[in-house]
Formats: sequence, C-alpha cells, structure tokens
Amino acid sequence: MKIDNWVKVIMDSLYDGVLIADADSIVRYVNKSYTKITNVPYEEIVGKSLNVRPGSQLQNVLKTGEQLLGVHRKVENREYIVNMVPIFEDGRVTGGISLLNDISDIAKLTEKLKKSGMIIKDLEAKVRKLKGARYTFEDILYRDMKSQENIILAKKIAHKDMNVLITGESGTGKELYAHSIHNESSRRDSPFIPINCATLEQNLLESELFGYQDGAFTGAKKGGKFGIFKEANGGTVFLDEVTEMDGKVQAKLLRTLQENTIRPLGGNREIPIDVRVIAATNKNIPDLIEKKNFRADLYYRLCVFSINLSPLRERSSDIGLLIDYFAAQLNTLEKTDKRISDEVMTVFQEYHWPGNIRELKNSIEYAFMMSDNDIVSLEHLPKCIREYEKCPADKPIPPLSKTVDEAETESIKQALKKYGSSVEGKKEVAKALGISLASLYNKLKKIN
Repeated sequence: MKIDNWVKVIMDSLYDGVLIADADSIVRYVNKSYTKITNVPYEEIVGKSLNVRPGSQLQNVLKTGEQLLGVHRKVENREYIVNMVPIFEDGRVTGGISLLNDISDIAKLTEKLKKSGMIIKDLEAKVRKLKGARYTFEDILYRDMKSQENIILAKKIAHKDMNVLITGESGTGKELYAHSIHNESSRRDSPFIPINCATLEQNLLESELFGYQDGAFTGAKKGGKFGIFKEANGGTVFLDEVTEMDGKVQAKLLRTLQENTIRPLGGNREIPIDVRVIAATNKNIPDLIEKKNFRADLYYRLCVFSINLSPLRERSSDIGLLIDYFAAQLNTLEKTDKRISDEVMTVFQEYHWPGNIRELKNSIEYAFMMSDNDIVSLEHLPKCIREYEKCPADKPIPPLSKTVDEAETESIKQALKKYGSSVEGKKEVAKALGISLASLYNKLKKIN
C-alpha cells in the first residue's frame, strides 16, 4: 500500500488523527494530529505492527471487514474516541483507517453546549417573566368578609383548569384577581398575556388574538404574526372588557373555546392550542344577551366559574386598610412623612367611591400632592369629594329600621359562624346575644 504525497499533505492538514494500516496490520501512515492526540512519536509506530498499540481494535476490522464506530480509548492519560473503517479493493480488504477525536475537545464542546443551554433556559425564564402575571393573592389587601369570601373562592377556582369570568364595577381589582388566579394555578410557569378588548379596533383585535398569515391583508407583516393565543400556549389569556368584542370576534372566540384551536387570518387550517381564558367585564352580560349584544353560548363557555367583586362602598372595612397602604407607599416613594387627618378618614369612609379602589388611590395621590405640610386635610381632597362632603343630602340615607335589621342579621350570622347551627350551638348563640332561644328562632325565620 502506497500513500501518495498529495494525500499525505491533505492528511497532515486534518484536525482529526489519522492512522492507515495495510491488510497485514502494518501501520503505513499516521498524520501529525495522530501523534499529537496519542503522544506516540511517528517513528515508534509507522512501519510497525498494530500490536505495538495495546488494545488496538483495527485488526478486528481488517479481519471482519466491518466498521467500528465511536470506540472509547484511554491509554495512560490520553483519552479519545476512535472510528475504524475497512478499505476495500476489488471486493477484498486491503487495509483500514482509524480516525481519532480528542475527547477533551468533545468535553469542551459539551461544556459549551451546557453553558449555551443554561443561557437559553435563563432567557426563556426572562421571556416567561416578561409575559407572566405580576400579582399574587398576597398582593390583594382585604379585611372585609365579602373580600375574604372572594379570595377563598378564587383560590379554589385557580386549581381547576377551566375558564373564569370575573365581574364587577370598574376599579374593583378584576385584573389583580386574574393575575393571582394564574399564579396560583398549574400554569404559573407559562405565559400570562392580558389584552383589553376595548382599546383596539375589532379587525385589529381579531388579528392580535388569533394572528395572521403572510399577505392576509394590506399592511400585514411579512411572514405573518403569531396571535396572543399562540404566544400564550400552555398559559393564560386575560380578556379584559370582553363584552366590547363585536359579533364576528365573539364567534371566533367561541370556536376557539369549543375546539381548543385557532385559525389565523388568511390561514386555511386549524392550529391546536392549550390556553386557559380568564375574562372580565364591568357590564351585566345577561342584559347584553337580552339585547342581542352578546352571545349566550359564548357567555356560558366563559362563565364556567364566576367571581363577582363587590364595589368598595359595600366593603367599608377594606377602605381604612387600603388608605394606610397607599399612604405608606407614597411616603416611601416621595420620602415624606405625611399623615391623613381624622376628618379626611371620616370623609373617605362615608364617600360612595364610584371609581372604587382606583379612585381611592388617585384621590390619596392627589391629596398628597396638594398638601404642603405633614397633614392631609379636607382642603387637599379632590373637588368631587369635597363637594360630596358638603352635601350630605346627596348621600343615600337608609331607613333606621333597615340599618337596625341589617346589624341584627349580621350579629346573628357571626354568632352562628362561631357556635354552629346545631341545637346546642343555637342555645349558645341566644345566650351570647342576650335573647331567648324562641326569639332567636323567630329572627332566623325572617333571615331565611
């Protein structure tokens, strides 16, 4: 077997180690990389039998004519991977070639791949965080019994992987609940993408939700675009002000909820998705259904679970807690030490808060800005609240009998909760309230 000079030039330029032996297992050639990888000098192996290399398996290839790939070799402190193939001429084995890869290079490559994988995972985590929900149930401040009941219900709902409808007046914290439900659910590590359905034109809303194919319409982005449902796959889509969708988008959303698929604009096939939908509205959907402004079938698809958030005026015990929180936030942010006067606290407790928590927060920020000293007084409040405070006739005053009945009912409910509704429990309730057992039963009849 002869090795031409031009072949030697090529072999010597290779990064991999090369050994060529003839049919008699005599080594005819090794390149420079082979001697470097194995640390065996050229003169100690070329022209010698393969037997000088302990553990060499190229002889087996020469005998069987079958290749051996990925053989791990370790000689002293040298470690490498060997691929061995036979050389055929006229159907018979006339030699064999060993190709060596330094395992240290593979280890370095593996380490680089590992680091790259870690970087990719880190980037993926950051992307998920950007698309993730920011709030949890711990961020919801409450003291009122109605708020507590809603939190308990929302936590139960979070663990049921079904669609949710959150209703309530503007500013009651519907988005805060949506974030919290996602973060409490099994989808917490997947995207959470909110969209306000009232802020976009309906054609644009459709393309944002479901995406579009290349050339779907004039001005469409080249290559098309993933919609929110596709981007949120595995996670949650929050549809705020869902009642602002027109009939066409409602119909498409209904199909998505029924089939768990989407069809991008301009597309001709359904794409499977796995998305939980949390929707919210400040409107009365049954009224909209009656007026033919919202689909009944879509309503029932969205309203698998529902939560209704009470307005702030109906949970007055939350007001003081929220005032303290927002005031402390502002003092920290502005590096001040302002205090809200007792008169302002009284007005805040009596005000009807049509804008709910959002209006309360804005009012405190306004009062802090208007106050030049450490006390926030009545004159620092927004005009609408000052005028409301001066016009008590505008405030709804319930009949005294109603107020007394409501207080009595609440006391009985609290006592029943404490002592139970068994016969023995009711005896304890009557004793605690200072009334006879017969009177208690009569009052319970009125409550029920």
